[in-house]
Amino acid sequence: MEITVVGTGYVGLVTGVCFAEVGYNVTCFDIDEQKISTLSKGRCPIYEPGLEEMLKKNLEEGRLHFTADLKSAFATMDFIFIAVGTPENEDGSANLGYLEAAVADIGASLTRNAVVVIKSTVPVGTNERIYQMLKEIIPDHIQVKVVSNPEFLREGSGILDTFHADRIVIGTDDREAGSAVASIYEPFGRPIIQTDIRSAELIKYASNAFLATKISFINEVANLCEHTGANIEDVAKGMGMDERIGSQFLKAGIGYGGSCFPKDTKALEKLTDYYNYDFKILRSVIEVNSRQKQQLFLKAKEMFGSLQGKRTAVLGLAFKPHTDDIREAPAIELIAQLFEEQADISVYDPAAVGKVEELFGSRLYYADSVDMAIKGADVVFIMTEWPQITQYDLGRYPLLMREPVLFDGRNCYDLAEAEAAGLTYISVGRRAVNMNRKLENLGFQV
Repeated sequence: MEITVVGTGYVGLVTGVCFAEVGYNVTCFDIDEQKISTLSKGRCPIYEPGLEEMLKKNLEEGRLHFTADLKSAFATMDFIFIAVGTPENEDGSANLGYLEAAVADIGASLTRNAVVVIKSTVPVGTNERIYQMLKEIIPDHIQVKVVSNPEFLREGSGILDTFHADRIVIGTDDREAGSAVASIYEPFGRPIIQTDIRSAELIKYASNAFLATKISFINEVANLCEHTGANIEDVAKGMGMDERIGSQFLKAGIGYGGSCFPKDTKALEKLTDYYNYDFKILRSVIEVNSRQKQQLFLKAKEMFGSLQGKRTAVLGLAFKPHTDDIREAPAIELIAQLFEEQADISVYDPAAVGKVEELFGSRLYYADSVDMAIKGADVVFIMTEWPQITQYDLGRYPLLMREPVLFDGRNCYDLAEAEAAGLTYISVGRRAVNMNRKLENLGFQV
């Protein structure tokens, strides 16, 4: 079986490498020749645990190939999986330009019958439009079928999610094509759900929107906890033990980020506008998440009045641990706000520093460790729950900082341990620790 995967971004690369791992002959195509050259040498351009090792293995065993040549990528392939990005337009709708360009290349290069499988996240009705595009381009004697196969990979655990997927969704109005794609996934041994093509497209958006809803809901509850004196961790634990609710995505924090939830909730909102349907819950989810990203900064402003000239350390830059993805990361928004305050900023992240440096250049101090980032700091913001941060010795904060003031957006530390370490510790949905001591130091009467 010959498979081409179009796009060597996160989804495309993980998909191609995992297909090769189960024994298929896989060609990964990308128009970026420099990236293709890097991959062909066994070097992975993205940070994903275990991916580079698996990539090298399948390159050496001859099952995995990389090319920027249209003919070798598409001319004789049985299955072509499209996994290009669909970033948001300025109005929040999905930008299908990369997808349409890929389809045009495929249509101009096909020399035999093929099944085109869309893994990219696309609005309802897109796959049908792609089919019509291909029919207009390819010669009459070539038969092409289009199947929707949305991905549900989490950055930082993409390989695990591929081999242990909760479900594999295959949407098509052609039973034969759907069965053919289902056969590709047989070695993975995971549950397969086959639907019509529009339902498959909506499953992806609805799934991400629901998970985003859980995050925004628990963050609203966390904000209520701060007003009432309740502890969000106890509340979430009690809620999550109800099997109807479940414990996943009930961890309070400073909101969701990354390449999926923000983009997909906005794209779904635009889709509801197209159909003139007022999806009130979805609009609230987006609004709550936008507001939640501001919480730590606003708390710090309330405490200090001004952060001008303050030495601030931002720990964690990626939107989640075990990835270098900074798209829609709360840390990036915080850094921009700190610049407006004219704060002195140091940052630390085990993987994402390079990408942040591309954005901010020499305006930041890039530390190699938590120790270096917090040395001499007046205040620390914790934005990503990397193990290097969650397992950090709390006793080192007062040793290295001018003032041991921590604003923790991920609830990394136990309140009692933070109190014992002498920290002024403000987290999300939990009581503030040693707040009176800090206010007294700032000259407030408490």
